Amino acid sequence: MTLLERPALIDELESGRLRAAEPDPGARGGWRIRPEVKTAILERFADRTLVEWPVGPFRFRDRIGLPTHDLADPGLRVVPGGTSVRAGAHLGDGVVLMPPSFVNIGAWVGPGTMIDSHVLVGSCAQIGARVHLAAGVLVGGVLEPPGAWPVIVEDDAFVGAGTALLEGVLVGAGAVIGAGVTLTGTSVLFDLVRGRVVRGTTDEPLAVPPRGVVVPGTRRLAGAFAEEHGLAIATALLVKDRDEGTDARVALEDALR
Repeated sequence: MTLLERPALIDELESGRLRAAEPDPGARGGWRIRPEVKTAILERFADRTLVEWPVGPFRFRDRIGLPTHDLADPGLRVVPGGTSVRAGAHLGDGVVLMPPSFVNIGAWVGPGTMIDSHVLVGSCAQIGARVHLAAGVLVGGVLEPPGAWPVIVEDDAFVGAGTALLEGVLVGAGAVIGAGVTLTGTSVLFDLVRGRVVRGTTDEPLAVPPRGVVVPGTRRLAGAFAEEHGLAIATALLVKDRDEGTDARVALEDALR
């Protein structure tokens, strides 16, 4: 195999016709995981042969089955400064990539989404349309096990600077994740609006409800030692549902796109 060859898997992923997870109202969490797609991507890593190729004035070296995305779609805006996208990532029309950022194989990014500086979109992450991933956001990649939930961010969500979304997290449409929040599939989310505790399971992701607004918080630790020293642990709080005031604070001017 040479770098000039384009296996069907790569073409199908880049076109968006094939996805590692796809919306399905009848499935748990509203999404259907495609383990066979992840398995096929994992097979791309199996050949450890390293090759070099030029991209502009730079040279790169990686495994032969993982070339870079050619970013030739005229609908993309890729700002100079060190951004890299692996082949097999889908980038919708109007996606903006600010430098430096990285999008890994199997990721799906919807139209009109802004990927800001120092953002990582990991393998098989599903990012919806018109999402804003603010500076320094980490969206974890999930390839193994193939049946595991990837990170999913639905349409029109806003993810604040320095946030980390790791395996097994589903951010509902229009939700706002405040700066500095860390969520994983095993995190505990305290929903102050509905008076409940939200947890993920092995079968379903930790799901932030649509239009929920999540901010970082703390909770006291139990036990004499913790109480003696005033110790607390970081947690996530859903403090309200999105309203007009929230919309105004997270709005991204069209000119920036």
